[in-house]
Amino acid sequence: MNKKTDIHVERAVRPLSFAEIDGVSVGNAHDSDALTGVTVLRFAPAATVAVEVAGGGPASRETPLLDPRRGTPVNAVVLSGGSAYGLAAADGVMQCLEEHGEGYDTGVVVVPIVCQSCIYDLSYGRSDRRPDAAMGYSACRNSLEGTHPESGNVGAGIGATVGKARGMATASKSGIGYAAAQIGRLQVGVAVVVNAYGDIYYEGRKLAGLLTTDRGASADAVAALFETMDDNLFTAASNTTLAVVVTNGAFDCGQLRQLATMASCGMARSIRPVFTTADGDTVYAASVGRRRVDANVNTAGALAAEVMERAIADAIMSSQISDEEFLSHVTR
Repeated sequence: MNKKTDIHVERAVRPLSFAEIDGVSVGNAHDSDALTGVTVLRFAPAATVAVEVAGGGPASRETPLLDPRRGTPVNAVVLSGGSAYGLAAADGVMQCLEEHGEGYDTGVVVVPIVCQSCIYDLSYGRSDRRPDAAMGYSACRNSLEGTHPESGNVGAGIGATVGKARGMATASKSGIGYAAAQIGRLQVGVAVVVNAYGDIYYEGRKLAGLLTTDRGASADAVAALFETMDDNLFTAASNTTLAVVVTNGAFDCGQLRQLATMASCGMARSIRPVFTTADGDTVYAASVGRRRVDANVNTAGALAAEVMERAIADAIMSSQISDEEFLSHVTR
């Protein structure tokens, strides 16, 4: 490809603020003492959503509704901490949406369709306080009042960590991140909570992850895995990277499943290793807004993978804290 064509392709992709994508609003709530939280992505009108679960240990709610054979419209996707305990947050989201008349109309009541996935953050902050219905309600109410795609140590990202191949004492802080881009009229955005067993890279440079025992230098999570040949990763550390890809592309559930699969390639470029049995890595893909545009799913998927990388980098760069503060929150 010649230089002129390279410039043309580069200019075809325009950076975008996640908040500019119509049809999705973000609300957060968290416990600053327990260091766990909730992020709600609310869709108005209800969105077509699919999911791809690539990791080995997901904690999730209502994901069977996202099977392409069903194609149930979704009112919100909830991301939270608390591992499986955190699934209680969706109850509060449902209550909030019902109060505002959002959900599937059964003729008797409206039933909000709410999907959820959780990260394992119980080894950071307080393990005895987890997201509950009240926290979910608060995050949902915030999403109704406006959109707040805040990066770093906020919402579901407040207890996120990475580089846990040798435990929390040599891990690093992470959080929630956002990125978006546009090609022509097609918009793609990604919200991602990065809570990984592995190390995080961007453009060939390691941003965060496993450290040496004295935390004085970077170590290699893949090399650590190879050294131990650990067959019991799940009990050694529990992790999950959660992402929601939103697009104004007019895709059906089957196409969105393909989009989620392609978007996960961005995780594979950024997180090393990724999709292990110790990770419940999950990617949702949602077609949102009232003015959806005809688009090619392969174009959208390739763009989503690029945006995923940037969102993951944003989560890391927006959440850094000192070693002293990090270690003070590690559950002993």
